[in-house]
Amino acid sequence: MRISLEGKAALVTGASSGLGAGIAAGLASAGAEVMLVGRDRERLEKTRDAVEAAGGRGVVRIADVCAPESATSIVDAAISELGALDVLVNAAGLFEVGCDDETHALDRQWAVNVRAPFAMTTAALPRMRQGGAVCFFSSIAGHVAFPGASAYVTTKTAVEGAVRALALDAAPLGLRVNAVAPGNIRTPMNAHLLTEPSYEQSMLDQTPLGRIGEVEDVVPAVVFLVSDHARYITGSSLLVDGGWTAR
Repeated sequence: MRISLEGKAALVTGASSGLGAGIAAGLASAGAEVMLVGRDRERLEKTRDAVEAAGGRGVVRIADVCAPESATSIVDAAISELGALDVLVNAAGLFEVGCDDETHALDRQWAVNVRAPFAMTTAALPRMRQGGAVCFFSSIAGHVAFPGASAYVTTKTAVEGAVRALALDAAPLGLRVNAVAPGNIRTPMNAHLLTEPSYEQSMLDQTPLGRIGEVEDVVPAVVFLVSDHARYITGSSLLVDGGWTAR
């Protein structure tokens, strides 16, 4: 059973690296055209190369998703460049642990992890084609707490609530809203932590499948959730965590 996104137009934030870049290429390999949103042109162009190598078309859009009014301008650009909008993947994110000032850490992470994807989604929903889908990025931290990252846990718990509420608003439009909730995935965002052997070992000890996840472990989950194969799934959060939350 092959998942096809032929004829679909997708917008991916945080597409310059890590999960966002991998998801953009995954969507393209399934047949979608993809607008790639981020702040670093050089890295976005590398993602565009990967999208084209996967057989798709990629369009680069330089933007800061946290800037005022950026959500509306990004959606406008996607529809102008791609002709329509069927898929929105809110992959931009910020992960901070061990902060001395958790209140300031909350402000920073809230802007990227909650407010920006919420604004992108509310700007996109009225303009998406019927049958379209939105995918947020939650985390295991949206399902279980862990020490040293209370601000991050707060933002991801908020994402879980936003997904459920927005799914109800989107349903009358014939649209769906879901989330993926990854566990420990090896990306540039946490590479500095995983260089510390004791940190990596602690993550391995708490993951029943006994390894750190890779971007390729998450991409198929996102592609599935935004495809017609998931047409009866909305308001859900799909854990991709190696069993972390099953403990």
